[in-house]
Order: sequence, then structure tokens, then C-alpha cells
Amino acid sequence: MEVKKKKSFQEKMEQNILGLIIMVAIVVSIGGIVEIVPLYYLDNTIEKLSKEEDSIRPYTALEQEGRDVYIREGCYLCHSQMIRPFRDEKERYGHYSLAAESKYDHPFQWGSKRTGPDLARVGGKYSNAWQRQHMRAPRSLVPESVMPNYAFFEDHIIDDSLTEKKLRALAMVGVPYSEADFAGAAAAVHGKTEMDAIIAYLQVLGTMVNFEKGKDYRE
Repeated sequence: MEVKKKKSFQEKMEQNILGLIIMVAIVVSIGGIVEIVPLYYLDNTIEKLSKEEDSIRPYTALEQEGRDVYIREGCYLCHSQMIRPFRDEKERYGHYSLAAESKYDHPFQWGSKRTGPDLARVGGKYSNAWQRQHMRAPRSLVPESVMPNYAFFEDHIIDDSLTEKKLRALAMVGVPYSEADFAGAAAAVHGKTEMDAIIAYLQVLGTMVNFEKGKDYRE
């Protein structure tokens, strides 16, 4: 008489799709909780910067409109804004990214996808004229580039009737815009093109922290 071998827990899960889904969900949830919950209690989750180092501010109305264009066009799919604390990354892109730099970003642009270079420190690296030409025809400046042409940005005028509403929406999630910012939002972008806006956004990236040479901000 053949004796049936008792199935192990693993075998039961492999043969029960619903049970497997439930167990995977439980394991992933536990992993997520273990990784995420401590961040709310650790003092160094967001780095503390001195007054001399910290000049982080909300984006201006024009910079925010440029950021919206950046996200709309999916630029984040090819360009990360997260420099890791490794020697090769710091030598190529600059100081590693700090969480504090993204505290007013909704959504933040950290990631690992780099079809194109990381843009976390691109602000001030090139002139406005260079950025404008690069948007119009990337291969005219970088022959090996696979970036699409964005010359049409110059033909699109920003709808300034929406700018104040965007800033007010961001204020609802903690971005410290003032009534003066709201009042001047439409005028700040009136007549500006999407090209003007995205260049303003790119030129501010990585420029808000005055880094102290040799300091480890992870301490």
C-alpha cells in the first residue's frame, strides 16, 4: 500500500495560487514596513543643514511650470535626479543627493534610470543659450544623443490662469508658498513659453545647497 507523502508548506503554496498571492502580499508588506516605518523616527532621515548651507526654497512660479513640463514630457524616464554616494558618481555629477533637496518636490525625481545623464546638479553647468539649443536640436550639441527634439516648446505659451491654482495645490501638501507668491504667480509666467519655463527649472537644479567640502551629510 502506497503511503501518501505529506505536502510541505512550500508545496501547498506552489499549488494554491490564492494562498501564494496572500503569502507574497504578507511578506512584501512586512518588508515595506521594516524599511519605511523607521524613516519616520530617525533624526537623520532628512539631513540637518546649517544656515550657511541651507538655501532650499520652493520653486518660483516659472520654475514650477517648467517642472510640470518636465514631468509631462516624461523626462524622468531617461534622466534621474539622484546622485549616489559613490566615487564615480560624485566625480561625474557632483555631490551626492540629499533628501533635504527634494523636500518641496511633489513628486520627487529620484530614481535609477539613466538613458541620459543625471540632472541633479545640472543647474548653472550650461548657459541658457546652450540649454535652449539643446532642447531645439540635441544632436547639434551632443552628436551621440538619443533625446527627441523639443523645439515646439518655443511655440507653446504657458497658461498663466492655472499657475496660481498649481501653487495653492502644492501649498496644501506643505510647500510654504505665501499669499504674495499666489498673487504674483500669473504675472511671473505671463507671456513666457514652455521653453523659458523648463530652462528656468533646469537651471535651478542642484543650486540650493551650499555644500561644505569634505563634509558627510549622512552622519
